[in-house]
Parts: sequence; structure tokens; C-alpha cells
Amino acid sequence: MNVTPWHPTLWRQKPARQMPAYPDPARLDAVCAQLKQFPPLIFDGEVRALRQQLAEVAAGRAFLLQGGDCAESFDTLDGESARETFRVMLQMAVVLTYAAARPVVKVGRIAGQYAKPRSADTETQAGVTLPSYRGDIVNGAAFTPQDRAPQPERLLRAYSASAATLNLLRALAQGGFADLHQLHAWTTDFVRASPQGQRYAELAGRIGETLAFMAACGFTSDNTPQLREVTFYTSHEALLLPYEEALTRPGEGAGGDWFGASAHMLWLGERTRQLDGAHIDYLRGIANPVGVKIGPTATPADVLALLEALDPAREAGRVVLITRMGAGKLPTLLPPLVRAVRDAGRPVVWSCDPMHGNTVTSANGYKTRDFANVVQEVREFFAVHAAEGTVAGGLHVELTGQDVTECRGGGQNLGDAQLQERYTTACDPRLNGSQSLELAFLVADLLKQRRGQ
Repeated sequence: MNVTPWHPTLWRQKPARQMPAYPDPARLDAVCAQLKQFPPLIFDGEVRALRQQLAEVAAGRAFLLQGGDCAESFDTLDGESARETFRVMLQMAVVLTYAAARPVVKVGRIAGQYAKPRSADTETQAGVTLPSYRGDIVNGAAFTPQDRAPQPERLLRAYSASAATLNLLRALAQGGFADLHQLHAWTTDFVRASPQGQRYAELAGRIGETLAFMAACGFTSDNTPQLREVTFYTSHEALLLPYEEALTRPGEGAGGDWFGASAHMLWLGERTRQLDGAHIDYLRGIANPVGVKIGPTATPADVLALLEALDPAREAGRVVLITRMGAGKLPTLLPPLVRAVRDAGRPVVWSCDPMHGNTVTSANGYKTRDFANVVQEVREFFAVHAAEGTVAGGLHVELTGQDVTECRGGGQNLGDAQLQERYTTACDPRLNGSQSLELAFLVADLLKQRRGQ
């Protein structure tokens, strides 16, 4: 329940950062009026189910896996990108579930991750200054006045693209693709040839033997839905508030809750978590689970104030704190935050984003991340929570199941020379399918150690 009265439009009374300057506000209002007439992309019953599952994560009885693209593109709507992301997350979830002997809550950065924050409002090339590219929901990436002008009609395209992707994801999750008997079929050729692919094949073989035993006992995909279906949720950063407002809907029942109907979970970025800001004012009023990115500048007082603003009732499953500190920095920066939240009795989910604090530029000019640093930050995250007696509850990763070459290192030993071969991201570098699976096995080993303790 909200402490103060709330309405989806109240954020407009607060300072709003990271918002594009639309040349024609009336056009934007007309587009948003259309969106308000469209069906919700998700339903409040799904939101409540996710909150219940995240409450289990906060208690250490489940684990959160959140992953997908840094920024989705309107140019990749043939379904291949979404299918490959779904595929690798299924593989990762199986690895984690087997190791932890606990459910894995699967949340994609997908079907709505079309907006991106920027460090500057404008960009200058060859003496020409234009608005920064803010994601396909706002403007185009090409450096021309026509592309870079914020275009309200792109909100309608984002809705349609999200609906199409959601339709595919629901078909994959419920239509047989996710059947555990398909474990071997989930592996792409380039992953199959890697050491991680071989390790996964061995795990799939062991699970296959278990499934054969269960079938002999009468439990098959035909009579046990848990073997053939999965629940898959969507999420994105709640950045473009006119879009979020237009897709906010009242919940069913007498509770009086509102929910954001653009995704099951929304998160607050490092650049928009100001307590007096519009983004917090919007997110405090919806019933969805809310993620909060916590970077190296956050203090215990900052985190506790954020929790009071977003979760005054202290409800388990409401807030996911997503730390993004950087390898080597986390062991010093995270413990004071963990202690403050623990001592305040806040039932949050702690999740590790080992990507955003470890971005560098290669010698040949590519933005990249070193897999070794990603691994180091994950290890440090688990070590801090083990030392503090708290729960290392989740992993938040930018990834794709496709054979991209965007992050250095890993079992494929990618270097600067390989980055240019298949560097296709619309924004930040992502782990490919092989690197994602390698990371899943690392986290599985850490979860197994926690289970032993």
C-alpha cells in the first residue's frame, strides 16, 4: 500500500532526468493517448506471482537470473535474437537449478528494453552537434538531423515490437521448446564445440537419466507440466516515463493498486535514482517488483532512503538491489551497504550486475568487458554475502545466445583482434552463449558451496 496518494501522472511534478526534448509535445501527447487505449502487455496476476517468487529469492529459497540485451533494436524483430536469448537463459537456469537444488526465477531484459540513458544530451561529430541517441523508442542511431530528432511515433513501434516479442516468448515457454527433454537441442553449434558445451552435455546426460527414471515412475511431459513448461518474465529500465505512464493500469480487485503494464519488473538506473526525481515518484506507486541499480557512489544512507521511498511497507519481493561496483572495488564498497540493509530489517533481493562496472575500451577502439573481471566481481559478491550472513540472491547480466565477439576472454579466449569479427550490439558489449554458460557454471559452483554450508 502507498503511504501517500498516487496517480500515474504525478511524476510530471518532479524533475525528470534523462528525458528527450520532443520538438512537438502535442504529437507526443497524441501518441500517449493512443497507447492508453491499447491492451496491457502483461497482467497484474503475473506481477503478483513474480513478487511471490522474488520473496522466495530474498529468503534464500530461490535464485534470480536476469539477462538479455543492453538495448533492443527495431532491426532485430525476426525472432532470432529473442529465441537465442531465451535459449541460453534456459541453459543457464538448468545449470543453476541443478547445482542449487532451488528454483531459478527467470527474468529477461527483453520485450521493452528500447530506451538507454546517456551521459550527455548531445553528441558532436565533425563540428556538427545533434541530440544523443537514446534508444530506438526515442530516435535513430544514424548521425543525421532526421534520425536524431526524437519521434513520438516510435513509442507505438516499441509497443508493437514488445507485443510481438512477448508473443514469441510465451509460445517458447509454453509450447514445448522449454521441455526438459530438449536439453541437448538447446545447444547451438558454436557452444557445443566449446569446453562449456561439453560440460553442459555431461550435465544434460545426467538429467536425461533422471528423466528416464521419472518416466518409468509415471512422470512424463504429458502429465507433468513442470517438465515441459517454464515461467519467463520480462523487464526493462523504466526510463521513458511518458511511455510508462501511458501503459499504467489499475489492478484487478479492491486493493486499489496500480501496475506498470509494460513489463513484469521495472528497474531504476544509476542516473535516475534521485530521491526528489520523477522516476522514483513513478515507481513508488506501481505494484510491480522494482530493481534499483546501486553503483560505487551509493552510501548506506542513500540505499536506506531509496528503500523507504520505494518500499515503506517492507514487503519481501518488492525491491531488488542490483549492485554494479566493478571488480576489485566491490569488497570495500558493498559490505557497509549490506550491513545497513540487514540491520534495518529490509527483506530485499541482492543481485549482482558484474557488467556495468567493468566496461573498458580496447586498443582498437571497441567498448568491451573482460570476462575475468566479470568473474572476479561475481566471486567477490558471493564472498561478501557469505561473510555478512546475507543472501547472494541473483545475477543480472547483459548477454545474448548468439555467437558475438564483444567481450574479451572466456573459454574462447577472445582478444582485441577478434572483437571486430561479430560486434553487433546496439549499445554495450554482451556475453555470448559460450561465455554466458561458462558464467553459469561458475555461479553454480558458488551456489553449491552455499548449499553445503
